[in-house]
Amino acid sequence: MSLAPRDKPRSLAGAAILQLVPALRDDPLGRAAVDIALTLLQSGARAIVAGDGGPLVGELRAFGGEWLPIPIDTINPLRIQSNARLLAKLIAAERIDIVHAHSAASARSALAAIHRMPVFLVTSFPDRLTAGSWLGNLFGRSLARGDRVIAPSSYVSHAMIARYKIPPERISVIPRAIDIAMFSTAAVNADRVAALRRAWGVLPQMRVVLISGRIAPWNGQMTMIDAARLLVGGGDRNVVFVFAGDDRGQSRYASALRQRAQMHGIDTLCRFSGPCPDMPAALVAADVLVAIPSQPPLSGRSLIEAQALGRPVVATAVGVLPENVLCPPRMRDELRTGWLVRPGDAGQLARAVGAALALDATAYEALGARARQFADFAFSPQSVAAAIRGVYTSLLARDS
Repeated sequence: MSLAPRDKPRSLAGAAILQLVPALRDDPLGRAAVDIALTLLQSGARAIVAGDGGPLVGELRAFGGEWLPIPIDTINPLRIQSNARLLAKLIAAERIDIVHAHSAASARSALAAIHRMPVFLVTSFPDRLTAGSWLGNLFGRSLARGDRVIAPSSYVSHAMIARYKIPPERISVIPRAIDIAMFSTAAVNADRVAALRRAWGVLPQMRVVLISGRIAPWNGQMTMIDAARLLVGGGDRNVVFVFAGDDRGQSRYASALRQRAQMHGIDTLCRFSGPCPDMPAALVAADVLVAIPSQPPLSGRSLIEAQALGRPVVATAVGVLPENVLCPPRMRDELRTGWLVRPGDAGQLARAVGAALALDATAYEALGARARQFADFAFSPQSVAAAIRGVYTSLLARDS
C-alpha cells in the first residue's frame, strides 16, 4: 500500500495514536490503555484503542477516546494476516502516527501491517519473559522489534537485552501502575480496619507484621517463622504475625509452618488468615509488610501498595523487588522506605523487621510520607501514563 507524502506532527498535538490491546477488560493492560488514552487527549492527540470489548469501553468513550472492535489477540497465522490487512487500511485511513502494541500477538499483526509505512511501533513487554519455546521466542521477537520497547522493570529489561539483543537505547523502563486512589488511607475507613483486626484476634495495643503472598515454600514463610522466633526471643511479644495467603495445594507446607511455630513457642502470635479480600484495609491494619520470596516473583505490587498507604516494607533482594523499595545502597539511609534482605536469612530478616517496629512515631510517620511520595511519583496511573506519553513524544520529535 502506498501512502501520499504528508507532514508528520512534531508533538502529540494533532498526532493520532493507535493502541492495540487484547481486550478492554478491567485488568492492568485494559486500565493502562484507558489511562494512556486520557493523557493523550489532554495533550491534543487522537486516542484510538483496538481489541476485543470489555467493561472499560464505556469509560474510554465517555471522555472522548475512540474504540474499534478488532480481535487482535491471536496466534492463528491466518487471523494475523487478516488483522494485518485490516490494520494497514485503518492506519492509512486514520493517518496513524504511532501504533502501540500491548501484547506479543498484537505486535506481530502490527509489524505485518506497518511494513513500509511511515508509522512508529511501540511495544510493551510482559512482567516476565516466556520460557524459551520456539513459539514464545517467535512472538517475543515481535515485541523486540518496536522502535521503542517498554519494559516493566530493569530486571525484565536486562533479560530482554540478553535474549533478544535489543539495543539499550531503544528500551524505556516504565513500571506498571497501581490504583493509588484505592490504596489511600482516605479510602479506607476505620470500621474495615477494626473488623480485620478482630478477625485476626489482634488486641488494640498489639502491632501487626503482615506477610503477603501465597503460602508456598518459595515465598519464604518458613524463614519468617524463624525470624519471628528471634524477634520474640529478644523480648518483644507485643506483636502478631499475620500470614495472609492462600494455602490451596500446599496443605503439607502450611501444616509444617504451624508445627514450626508451635515448636518455637510462638504459635499464639501467628495467624494464618487465608487470602485477604480487603488488602487496603489489611495494609492499614499492619505496621509493616513483609514480602520475602526466594525466587523472582511476577511483580512487586504488594510492596508498592503498602508504601502507597505509608507502610514500611521488608523484601528479599530478588527479581524486581529491589526496584520497588528505597534503601541503601540505592538511597541514603535517611531516605529509606524499607529494607532488603537475603532470601532465607532469618537473622537478617529479624533485624530488618525489628528495625521497622522500633521506629518511634516521628520516624515512622516520616518514612510513611516518603513511601507515599515514592509510590505516587513512580507508580500512579497518571505518572505511568505520562511516562509513556513521553515515549511517544520522543519518537515524534526524532522524526521532525
